[in-house]
Amino acid sequence: MEKFTDTLLDRENLSLVIDNLKQGIIAHKPDRTITFFNRAAEQITGYSRDEVLGRDCHKVFGTPFCGDRCSFCRETPDFTSGTVEYPLTVITKKGQTRQIEMTVSAIRNRAGEFNGVIASFSDLTDSIDLSLKAESMTSFSGIIGQSKIMQDVFRQIRDVAVYNYPVHISGETGTGKERVANAIHDYSAFGNGIFVPVNCGAIPEGIVESELFGHVKGAFSGAVKERKGRFELAHKGTLFLDEVAELPLKTQVKILRFLQEGVFEKVGGEKQVSVEVRIISATNKNLMEEVQKGMFRQDLFYRLNVIPIKLPPLRERKTDISLLISRFLKETEKEHNDTPPSISKEALDIMLDYHWPGNVRELKNVIQFSVVHARGGVVKPGDLPMELVEQVGRADFYQEETGEKQGMSSRKKNKLEPESVKSALEKTGGNKSKTARVLSVGRATLYRFLDQNPEVKRYAEELDS
Repeated sequence: MEKFTDTLLDRENLSLVIDNLKQGIIAHKPDRTITFFNRAAEQITGYSRDEVLGRDCHKVFGTPFCGDRCSFCRETPDFTSGTVEYPLTVITKKGQTRQIEMTVSAIRNRAGEFNGVIASFSDLTDSIDLSLKAESMTSFSGIIGQSKIMQDVFRQIRDVAVYNYPVHISGETGTGKERVANAIHDYSAFGNGIFVPVNCGAIPEGIVESELFGHVKGAFSGAVKERKGRFELAHKGTLFLDEVAELPLKTQVKILRFLQEGVFEKVGGEKQVSVEVRIISATNKNLMEEVQKGMFRQDLFYRLNVIPIKLPPLRERKTDISLLISRFLKETEKEHNDTPPSISKEALDIMLDYHWPGNVRELKNVIQFSVVHARGGVVKPGDLPMELVEQVGRADFYQEETGEKQGMSSRKKNKLEPESVKSALEKTGGNKSKTARVLSVGRATLYRFLDQNPEVKRYAEELDS
C-alpha cells in the first residue's frame, strides 16, 4: 500500500491521473500565472495548453470565463471559506456558449500562506440541453417547473446570462420575477458580484433618486454625510429594478442617461460617477401600455426591454403544482426539523382546480397554512384556507366528522383581530393583497373584516394613500 501511494504521489504519475479526469482542472500562482491545465480543460474551453501555460489567466480567457464572475481572478482573492462553488456561463475559444459548474480552492503551504489557486469545472451543457429537449428538467437555479412553458423560461435564462444586455421580466405578482433575475445574475459574468434588488414601488417619490444614485453631504436637510445609492452598491454586480413602472418620470430620465452613457451624478453633486453593473428590470404591468398612457418613457422602455422574458401565471402551468408543493414541504421539513404532512388527493384536487391569483407565492402561503392546521399527518380539504375551498365550489368539505361547518367558519374568521390586521397593514404599507397573504386569509375575508371594522378600514386607507 505504501509503495502504491508513493507511486501515485510521484509528480509525473499524479499529472497523468489528473490529466485523465473528466473534470477540467486549472491551477495558477498568486500572480495568476497558469501552471496546470489538463486535457479536459482543453476540451471544454477550446484552448490548448501551449496557449495558456505560463500566461496570466486574465489575458488568456477574459470575460466571462475569467472576469468579474471568476473569484480566483480577483486582485486580492478571498478564500476564507476554504472552497467556493458557483455556476458559470462561459464562451469558448470558438465562440460557443457552455454552462459549467466551477469549484475553486486556495493552495496554501504548510505555514498557511496563500500560494495560488486550483479550480475544477464540469461542463453541464449537454446534460442541460438533453433535459430541456426532453422537457425532463424539474428545476433550474432553484426555479421549479417541468411544464413546457417553464422549460422555455429555463432556455431563455441560460441564453441571456452570458450577454450583458438589459433584461426585462414581466409577469403577474407572485410568479417569481426576482428568482429569475437571481438566476440570470448567478450564471452571468457579474454573478460573483452583489445582487441588489430594489422595489421601486416601495420607495417614497421624494427620496427615490437618493436611494438609487446616492447623495452628497448637505444635498438636502438631513444629508449629514455622503451616501452611496443602489447603482453604486451594485458595482461589478447586478441591479434588479422591481416594479420599474412605478418610477417617477424625472428618475426615469436619470436612469436612461446611465444606460446610454454609463455615468450619473449623486443628488446635490456635480462629479460624474461611473459604475459597471448589469441592469435587470421587472414589472407586473404592461410597460407598453404605461408608455401609451404617458406614465413611462418610450426611450427608456426600449433601453430596458432589450431582452424580454415573460413569466407565466401558475394557472397556465398547473402541471407544476405538485412539484412546487413537494419543494415547499421539503423546505418546511428543513426549517422545522420535522416530518411534514402529506397532501390528500382531495386537497390536491382542490388546489389543482383553484385559479391562483397570487401565483406561486400564494401556493407557498397555502402550504404553510395547511401544515400548521393539518392533523394526523395528512393535509385534508378542511386544512386549506376556506376561501380557496369556497372558490372551487367545495365548501362542503368543511363539514367534517363533527358536522360543525358553521363552527369551522367562525373559527377561521375569529383569527382576525383589529391589532393583528393593523400590524399586517403597516408591514405591507397598506397593500391589501399582501396583507391578506401575511394573515393567511383570502382577500374576500380581509375586505369583509374591514367593512365590519371602520376604524381599521380608515387606517388601511391612510397607509395606502
